[in-house]
Parts: sequence; C-alpha cells; structure tokens
Amino acid sequence: MMENGDYAVQYGEESYMEQEEEWEREGLLDPAWEKQQKKTFTAWCNSHLRKAGTSIENIEDDFRNGLKLMLLLEVISGETLPKPDRGKMRFHKIANVNKALDFIASKGVKLVSIGAEEIVDGNLKMTLGMIWTIILRFAIQDISVEEMTAKEGLLLWCQRKTAPYKNVNVQNFHLSFKDGLAFCALIHRHRPDLIDYSKLSKDNPLENLNTAFDVAEKFLDIPRMLDPDDLINTPKPDERAIMTYVSCYYHAFQGAQQAETAANRICKVLKVNQENERLMEEYERLASDLLEWIRRTMPWLNSRQTDSTLAGVQKKLEEYRTYRRKHKPPRVEQKAKLETNFNTLQTKLRLSNRPAYMPTEGKMVSDITNSWKGLEHAEKAFEEWLLAETMRLERLEHLAQKFKHKADTHEDWTKGKEEMLQSQDYRNCKLNELKALKKKHEAFESDLAAHQDRVEQIAAIAQELNTLEYHDCVSVNARCQRICDQWDRLGALTQHRRQGLDEAERILEKIDLLHLEFAKRAAPFNNWLDGAREDLVDMFIVHTMEEIQGLIQAHDQFKATLGEADKEFNVIVGLVRDAEAIVKQEQVPGGLVNPYTTLTADAISRKWSEVRALVPQRDQTLANELRKQQNNEMLRRQFAEKANAVGPWIERQMDAVTAIGMGISGSLEEQLHRLKEYEQAVYAYKPSIEELEKIHQAVQESMVFENRYTHYTMETLRVGWEQLLTSINRNINEVENQILTRDSKGITQEQLTEFRSSFNHFDKNRTGRLAPEEFKSCLVSLGYSIGKDKQGDMDFQRILAVVDPNNSGYVQFDAFLDFMTRESTDTDTAEQVIDSFRILASDKPYILPDELRRELPPDQAEYCIQRMPPYKGPNAVPGALDYMSFSTALYGESDL
Repeated sequence: MMENGDYAVQYGEESYMEQEEEWEREGLLDPAWEKQQKKTFTAWCNSHLRKAGTSIENIEDDFRNGLKLMLLLEVISGETLPKPDRGKMRFHKIANVNKALDFIASKGVKLVSIGAEEIVDGNLKMTLGMIWTIILRFAIQDISVEEMTAKEGLLLWCQRKTAPYKNVNVQNFHLSFKDGLAFCALIHRHRPDLIDYSKLSKDNPLENLNTAFDVAEKFLDIPRMLDPDDLINTPKPDERAIMTYVSCYYHAFQGAQQAETAANRICKVLKVNQENERLMEEYERLASDLLEWIRRTMPWLNSRQTDSTLAGVQKKLEEYRTYRRKHKPPRVEQKAKLETNFNTLQTKLRLSNRPAYMPTEGKMVSDITNSWKGLEHAEKAFEEWLLAETMRLERLEHLAQKFKHKADTHEDWTKGKEEMLQSQDYRNCKLNELKALKKKHEAFESDLAAHQDRVEQIAAIAQELNTLEYHDCVSVNARCQRICDQWDRLGALTQHRRQGLDEAERILEKIDLLHLEFAKRAAPFNNWLDGAREDLVDMFIVHTMEEIQGLIQAHDQFKATLGEADKEFNVIVGLVRDAEAIVKQEQVPGGLVNPYTTLTADAISRKWSEVRALVPQRDQTLANELRKQQNNEMLRRQFAEKANAVGPWIERQMDAVTAIGMGISGSLEEQLHRLKEYEQAVYAYKPSIEELEKIHQAVQESMVFENRYTHYTMETLRVGWEQLLTSINRNINEVENQILTRDSKGITQEQLTEFRSSFNHFDKNRTGRLAPEEFKSCLVSLGYSIGKDKQGDMDFQRILAVVDPNNSGYVQFDAFLDFMTRESTDTDTAEQVIDSFRILASDKPYILPDELRRELPPDQAEYCIQRMPPYKGPNAVPGALDYMSFSTALYGESDL
C-alpha cells in the first residue's frame, strides 16, 4: 500500500478492506509503482473495453472526456448509465465524468478527494486512484473465502491454492509474487495441463513470470498487465497492480472452484451414506448369525431326556461344561460387538442428519436381548436339572444295591422254609421229639416275626425306587411281589403247623430243656448277627462331615456292645457243650439233634467270626469316607475363599464403571481414559476367574453340591463377570460417541458438562434414562421454553418423537445430547446437497450421467446413477436423473 496518497476510498456497511489514507493532492507517487499501476490498470481497462470494441492507450488522457469511462462502467457492471453529453467543451467533459463518479457512488463507494476536474485535467495520480476504486468495487469487493472478503479473502485464496507447492509462500501482494512461482502455481492448481510445474526453478524468476503471463494470455484470456522486469528489479513491487492482476486469475478460476466445492460436498455425503449402509448390512449379518445360534442351542438346553443312568447324566454335565467353556464365550463377544456397532451406527446417522436405523423385524437390539435372556434362563434351568438328576440317580443306584442285598439275604433265609412248614414229621415222633418240634416251631415264629422288619424294609425301598422312577422298576417290583407273596404263604403255613403241634402235644410231653434253652438264646443272637452283618456291609452315601461323623459314632457305639455279645456267644456255645456231654453220658439216641431249632453252634460261630472280621473292614471304609469328606470340606473352603474375594471385586468394579458412565466428574477424555484403565484392570483380573473355574470344576467332580461358607456360586460370578465386561464396553462406546458428537458439532466441554449435569440431576434412580416428565423438566432447566398450553404440549410431543423414535417411553442420554447439540449447532441439510447438485447440473432441474461421471469419483458417480430416479418433469431429455428426490431421500425426507 502507498504510504502517502492523493485520495482515499471509503465504503459503507459492506466495507471490504481497510480504509486507505487520503492522498495529498500534491504528493508524489513512487515512479516504479506509478509505472506498474499505469500499465496494469490500462491492461485491465482494455480487457473489459474490448468487449465493447474499443480500448485506451494513455490512461490519463483517454478518460478525460468521460465517454470511455462511462463505457467501462457499463461493461463491468452490466448496467446502463445516463446518456453522455456529446459536446467537446470542458463543462461537457466534467458532466460526463461526474455521471461516472455518481454511478460509482451509487454502488456504495464513498469517493474522497476525487473530483471530475482532476480527471478532466489529466491528473495521473487521481486517475489511477479512480481506476483502483473501480477495480476494488467491481473486481475485488465480491471475492469471499470463508469469512474473509476483498483483499484478505483474495490473499487467503492464493494461500490455499498454492499451499502444496514447493518454494511458494504467499504472505502479501508485493514480495510473494516476484519470482513468478506463485502465478505458475495458481495456473497449475486449476489447469495442470498448461504448465509443467516440476520443471520450474526459483532461480529463474524472469522465465517463471513470462511463462505465467504467456499462458494466462493465451489460454485464460488474461492480458499482460505486469512487466516481468519491473517486478524483478523493483525492491517492493506495487501491491495494487499485483492485486488487480491476481483478481483476474480468481475470476477466471471461480467457476471451477464452485464445481470442485459442489463435488466435494456430494462425495462427502455419499461416502457417509455408503459407510452407513455397510454398517447396516454388517449388523443384519451378525444379528442373524447370533439369533440362529441361539435358536439351535435352545432345544438342547430344554431337553430333559437321558438314558436314566448316572454315567449318562455325568456325560451330559461334561458336555454342558464344554459348552460354557468353549462355545459360549465367542458368542458373548459377538453380542457385545453387535450392540457396539448398533450404537455407533445410530450415532453416525444422527450426526449426519439421517433417519434412525430400524433393523428388520425380529432383529432389534431388544429382540436379541430377550433371546439372550431366554438362553441364560435355559442354561440355569439345564444346569440345575443336571445336578438334581445326578443326585437322584446316585440315590437310585444306592437304593437298588440296598434292595438287592436285603432281598438276597431274605431269600437265603426263606430257602426251605415252606418245605419245613409243610412237613408232617411230628406225627411219627416221640414226646420229646414232639416237644422239640413244638419248641422249634415257636423259635421259628420268633424268627419269622424278627424278619417282618426286613420284609417291610424291602417293600419300602421298592416303593421309593418307584417314586424316584428307577429305570429297572419292573424287575424290582416283580421280585418284591414274589417276596411278599412268599411271606404271606409262610405266615399261613406257620399258623397251620402250630395247630398240628398243639394237637400232638397231648401225647408227647417230654422236652429237652437244654436244647430248648439253646434254641431260645441262639435264635435272637443269630438275628442280631444277621443284622450286625447287614449293618457292617451296608453301603452308605454322605455329603457332609456331619453325616460321616454320625456313621462313625454309630459304629463306635456298635463296637461298644461287642463285649456283651461275646459273653452271650460263650453262653450259647456252653449250652451246646453241656448238651453234648449229657448225650454222651446218657447215650440218648438222637440226643445231639436239637429238636427246637435248626441253628447249630458251628453256624453261630461262623457268623460270629464273620462279624468280628467285618468290624475292621468297616473301620477302614468309614476312615476312607472321612478323608474324602475332609477333602471336600477343603474344596468348599478353597472355593469360598476365592469366591468371597472375586465377588466383591466384581461388584466394586461395576459400581466404579457405573459412576464413570454417569459422567459425574471430569472431561469425556478423562472418563474414557479411566474406563480404558478399568478395562485393562478387568482383563488383568481374568486369571483369578480362570483359577476359580478350575476350583469349581474340582468341586463338581468331587460331587460337592452345597457350600455353607459362601453365598456366591460360579454361575452368579460368571454372570457378574460378563455383565462387567459388557458394561465397560458399552460405557466406552457411549463416551466415544459423545466425543464424536462434541467434536463434530463444535460444542464446548462446558456445554457437554452442563448437559450431563442436568441429565443426571433429573435421573433420580441413576438408570441412565429419563421419563417424559423428567425429560421435560430437564429441558426447562436448560432454558428451553415449553409452554403449558396445547401448543406447548404439541411441541413437546414433537421433541419426544425425535429423541424417542421407537416410543420406548424413555429418553437415553445420547439421544438427549444429540437433540441439545442440534439445537445449538448447524448441520448439513438436504437443501445444501440439492444446491450442490444444481451447480453440477448448470442450474438445470435434472442432471445427466455424463455430468456426474465428469465431476464425481467413478464409484460414487455410479452409486448416484444407480439410485437416482428418472426425471419426469417438463423439458426432460433422455437419461435425465432427478437429483432432488435423491437428495431428500438421503436425509429420510422422502422415499426413492
């Protein structure tokens, strides 16, 4: 800019550059600058006057009569000025120049110190000032780049266009253009076919300037306005001359700039749309795959069919453990990824003003959540059934063995009893033999009564096996029925034989008292031996230390009675010895045969020896079981210790993650950082979960089903662990989406904090969502005006339709944030996209495929051509496409 000038130009409200200092009328203009301005302004005027078929040669003389000055203004403005005075007198010339100056003033330009007389007198400085005023108003004022206009806008335009070029650094309009590279860069940026920029050198400014000026004059219709030698040799070239010449470049390339901007906008919109479609397709694929897996898995979890054997159920239990360990974890990750992708897609759709994505029927997030809950319920029920079935079958196996043992013992006892009771031996015996038979029968009756309990036990066990649905109930029932029928026959036969003995008792009265005493003592002792033997070989099943200790205590009590039993055994054996001595002494025929019992001393001795041998075996069996239960107790305590540490840790992490997710304190980046730290801590804690799983497997393999040392179960800990992972991923995704919303919409951290604080204030239950009335109160607290009349209710319902499109009855924070962001910022609209297409179509209401292929990248051009409907309006040409319908469909305002 000139330090001292002869005139100044002031503009009104639409001022496009700083007001210049008024020139002193008698001030001197730098000769070099004057030469440059004179040549540049003359060339600029001729570039417009040639459109009217004329030109000027001497700028200070050819405008003196005002005629060509008025013609110049008509050409560059496109308007008609008042008819000029055709006289040659001085006042005619002044009148014409004043008409031109009045026209300039009518365009909002305030002329200071420039009068018609100076122009008529050929004052070069005033003439140059006037032409510069015209250039500023009609060539530079309307230049606008971003928020800058005129000189600053033109300078910013040059900086943007030449930024990628080596050795070009445009900082002003005098020194930055001296080497000519800036001019060449501007041409190459818009027309790379005209100049090979790679061959230019900063060391050849004259060649660079001539190249740029020649190319501009030949191909861009921009005349030479500057002299290369003047630019190179002048220490500080005239800024106005260079601005005038550069403005011609701007106007020459303005059309290409508009097309480039429009194409970039369309590419941006189409790229967003294509990415959204890819995310939708991926969501549909993941949802279909997960739902299909759940559908295939549910019948297996709901099946309750087994082969009714303990081994079969244990095999199913192992299959279930394999499923939980190998098959389900990948699906948990798939479900988390599905929810994350869905939330990301919805956020991108909201940010790009697209309608919310609605998955196909049956594939909503709620549908997947419900199916997943159904799967978890089925898993819990299936595992509970397997454990209950294992306990039931184990009990059945024990009862079946016990039934077999008691039935075998009973059948051994009943062998020959029916034949004995049916015998008529008492009819041909002596009195003592009859007495013996009668006593023997009495002893049998005692024995029979003693066996009544065993028969009842057999029937009770059979009944329990039927109740528990034992798989071989048919054979059990048949055997039980045979035993009961035989027992009834034995009772009837016993009664019949007693009647026969009573009838014969009147004849035979002698009785062998010694044998009778033996029979009386031997029978109950034999019963006791049988019972003791059964108890000593009886199988048992226990699950706790208390139960095994109870069995050991009962066994110790039994061992305490062995002393008295030994005495009774010696008494019984002594009776036999006494009888043998009497028979030997008295020579009684058949006296060694005890007529009152079938028991012998040898049988009693054998059973007694067997009982004594079984006692240490029973001791060993109980000791083994005690060690087993002690090991189980250790496993219970080991699991409880680990579970009581893991359970509260998971709960604390869940509380911490929930607190961060509520956005109570810190910036979003701090919240995200803290969440990712928690995520790392959680994954670092995974070995503890795996260690607990190993302990749990050992517990189940040891058939331990209850643990009084902890209320935690492996199932509850698994669910808590999975919920913790899901909660961290969901909160990270929500915070990232909030950051994306904040950055893309330009809202400040303070605004975001205010939105979160207000939302949390009305979220009394800390559920992360607001009911309609809570949401309304939240809006009011943020200064949003909602009337209490009918119109206010309608406005609020309209807002609800935006933030809750699915009519769930609640407003999530991300929807609330999106609404408040839209209320605070501007976004792309369908109208902007339509305007961009209109530029590419040269203001036509339709666009042709060739125009799309010329301005857009190939893939996005084909994307538009495939989706744009044919244009059916008036004056349509073959192949015309309706870009208006296509643009509104991109934003969900219409259907294609």
